[in-house]
Amino acid sequence: MNHIRNFCIIAHIDHGKSTLADRLLETTGRITAREMTTNQVLDDNPLEQERGITIKLHAIQMDYKRKPETGDTANYVLNLIDTPGHVDFSYEVSRSLAACEGALLVVDATQGVEAQTIANLYLAIEAGLEIIPVINKIDLPSAATTLPGVKQQVLDLLGCKEEDMILASAKAGIGIDEILEAIVARIPSPRGNPAAQLRALIFDSLFDSYRGAITYVRVVDGELHEGQKIKFMHSKREYIVEEAGVLHMDRIRTKVIPCGSVGYFTAAIKDVKDTKVGDTVTTAKDGAELPIPGFREVKPMVFAGLYPADSDDYEALRDALGKLSLNDSAILYEPETSTALGFGFRCGFLGMLHMEIVQERLEREFDQTLVTTIPNVEYIVTKTNGEQVTIDNPADLPPVGQIETIEEPYIKAQIICPAEYIGVVTKLCIERRGIYKNTTYISQSRVDLTFELPLAEVIFDFYDKLKSGSRGYASLDYEVIGMREGDLVKIDILLNNDPVDALSMIIHRSKSYGYGRKLCAKLRELIPRQMFEIAIQAAIGAKIIARDTIKAMRKDVIAKCYGGDISRKRKLLEKQKEGKKRMKQVGAVEIPQEAFLAVLSMDD
Repeated sequence: MNHIRNFCIIAHIDHGKSTLADRLLETTGRITAREMTTNQVLDDNPLEQERGITIKLHAIQMDYKRKPETGDTANYVLNLIDTPGHVDFSYEVSRSLAACEGALLVVDATQGVEAQTIANLYLAIEAGLEIIPVINKIDLPSAATTLPGVKQQVLDLLGCKEEDMILASAKAGIGIDEILEAIVARIPSPRGNPAAQLRALIFDSLFDSYRGAITYVRVVDGELHEGQKIKFMHSKREYIVEEAGVLHMDRIRTKVIPCGSVGYFTAAIKDVKDTKVGDTVTTAKDGAELPIPGFREVKPMVFAGLYPADSDDYEALRDALGKLSLNDSAILYEPETSTALGFGFRCGFLGMLHMEIVQERLEREFDQTLVTTIPNVEYIVTKTNGEQVTIDNPADLPPVGQIETIEEPYIKAQIICPAEYIGVVTKLCIERRGIYKNTTYISQSRVDLTFELPLAEVIFDFYDKLKSGSRGYASLDYEVIGMREGDLVKIDILLNNDPVDALSMIIHRSKSYGYGRKLCAKLRELIPRQMFEIAIQAAIGAKIIARDTIKAMRKDVIAKCYGGDISRKRKLLEKQKEGKKRMKQVGAVEIPQEAFLAVLSMDD
């Protein structure tokens, strides 16, 4: 155990942590330059490589021998867990941190400290980790002018000494040896009792169609070996370990995972939902009494309906969601029916990026063509009879007369941006019903703003507006702080007096009239003209708040009348009018997919 080091890399998106992981793997000989077919070798999903972000955490073991001048000839085992950097995956980050004793805090020499850097640092400090600050990308031309300021930001943030910082360039291979030496010298070896009952923390799992769920664990006490009968302390399920080993570029079978180390095991687990991230594994007989603290269920924040474009593909979509949820346990889904879209699924996601990733994976990996409804959040409705109901679909909202109060989730948003954009950021947050809380200057030119905002106002295009308003310099991190009562109403969209449930939305009353007018105007552009007139209305309960009309396509029926009695023309027009009326009664309006996403581009 004295020669094991468990560490992770934490950083904001695009600060170079996956590239740094590549250099560590190369330097320790875990992978050769010839095997480096792609950059960010741990990001093995094509989506991760295309977008340049880490979506899923990755664990890998390296062997390291210290330099001769240190006088230490022992071989060290380094277990690296590469973590995602996006706010949507912060629960995965927190579980990764619980499996480590130390963390490399990577900061870009040109961009400085960002919101997610601070958020992940606080998680690491709470977990009691040893922090090694690394300033990356020092070889960039602009780094010469920004480096002193970035150093000061890190000093203010961590309260460390300047000599504790390591200056590096992951791309150029500068400072990699110093980082490896610091990992061995500064990060403590694992604490645990090899003689105690088995306690292992699950920090990830994936599904293999031949072997069932493969569970990644950090053994805290005791040891995990093949043939052992184990129990998951949360789900109370019992299994026998079939295979155990460590994680190199591939899984290497070693038959045992010693105390303090990181590895994997298989046990013919049919359902990956049994292997919940954060759960504790112990022996089935005379197991540990107390689980490893910190476990909680992953709670979705954003909900949307996913429907097949062709209703015949419903079964295929169900199978695709089932297979995808085996590799991404954060997706929750259940069947639902919409009068406008037919059969589909109500899905819960961790955030908008997670929703985009899931949608793209379904389309690419499972060849699905999807119609996605407006994303929304979960509300708590108190009825007039005192009953409380939780809803994530506007169609489930009780009638107006039965509602006493509606509560919506609020978040605490931390936004870091250059000082010249304070006005832009504040204006955006106030427009989204934000409550200003605090301003802290990180340096003379960078500021940390804190706002409390309704989550429903953030999930659409808030991040895009923030980035465009600050020319890409602002960064956002947020955490949910609870539910608050609001003056919320449901807007229904009616086409020829028939409600389209997939376009319903819960919104604040102060914004409802403007929203209704805009959406009606947008739908008028997107819905194709029919042979009959289409009335588009926005309503709150029985009250119509906006209306637009798509005029009917008309044949010029009086073109053949050259002169003659006016009654002849009138008769033809009346006949046409009657026909249009009958058509309107029986005609169905075909709504294109763009109409369901119209709400996302309301301000365009």
